[in-house]
Amino acid sequence: MAYYYLVSQLPNISSSEGKTALPLNTQSFCELACRFVSDSEKAIINSLSLVPPRKRVATGSAFLDTWYEKERNLRFALAQIRAQKLKKDSLPLPSGCTADIISAARTAVGMNSPLSAEQFLYDYRLNLLDDLRPLDAFSIDSVYAYGLRLMLIERMRKFEVENGKTSYHKIYDTILDGDK
Repeated sequence: MAYYYLVSQLPNISSSEGKTALPLNTQSFCELACRFVSDSEKAIINSLSLVPPRKRVATGSAFLDTWYEKERNLRFALAQIRAQKLKKDSLPLPSGCTADIISAARTAVGMNSPLSAEQFLYDYRLNLLDDLRPLDAFSIDSVYAYGLRLMLIERMRKFEVENGKTSYHKIYDTILDGDK
């Protein structure tokens, strides 16, 4: 089924607009999209998340299944590399964890600034989303991709340097105190 009317109503969102207001937020996106889709697609739209389920769960969309699989693998790679850095035990990497995912995780963990690491991972995820986005711009998978992109942009805009430094040092000190 083509989603011409829905996709044509979605405003262009750019990841490079800085802190200017987005023309649409996630809630508005869900409300708009749910007016044009089936009940099963509404359920998927309303359950879109940047945090994939820990275990593989079929969504009914090959695009979303692939996105969640790659995001899950990235999170496992980040956890393992961070654990190794702290000389802690970690779970083995899933079999689908590719070299580019491991490389991205190593690069992010190796950065001195948590904000720089988040910016790097944000760019990595946007590029991955672009690579996975379906060729048919008027498909339901394109609508899902738009929702994920919007969520990524909204998440990145919430980062504030000073609050982040304070929180980072507090969490890091708590971790180090727990090892004593």
